[in-house]
Amino acid sequence: MSAPAVPSTGPRTGHVGLNVTDLGRSTAFYRRVFGFDLLGESTEDGRRFAFLGRDGTLQVTLWQQSDGRFAAGVPGLHHLAFEVPSIEDVRAAESTLRELDATFAYDGVVPHREGARSGGVFFEDPDGIRLEIYAPSGADTAPAPRPSAPTCGFFEDGVENGEEG
Repeated sequence: MSAPAVPSTGPRTGHVGLNVTDLGRSTAFYRRVFGFDLLGESTEDGRRFAFLGRDGTLQVTLWQQSDGRFAAGVPGLHHLAFEVPSIEDVRAAESTLRELDATFAYDGVVPHREGARSGGVFFEDPDGIRLEIYAPSGADTAPAPRPSAPTCGFFEDGVENGEEG
């Protein structure tokens, strides 16, 4: 096997760039839900973007370069997950998301799979991009929505592993 192109310490995700249809709406959503600071932006026609992060570290970039909803049925991003320290933080985010009338994949905080301690909330941003906010423990008080499939698979009711169920 040839040597990897990436150093042995491995890559680390730097930031994630998302296409959005309405920069103002999406910037407000991500700042309210995740507590991001606005690190930079352009509102120039044809070059609208926002850089969001915390403590000066860029985490998400929003690019107004889209005019449709997120398409889960084509190759590309499946979902984006954010880890928080505690299940209480997940519940606080859930409360904010409910105030924003976000669309949830499941009702409330759920574990990643049956018997898992980790879990969170699974929802969509204003453009339908699938997101997850989870904690490493504390979600084991609820049953998994789909006992035979990972919760972060965003499987629709009646569909598991690509088959009608």
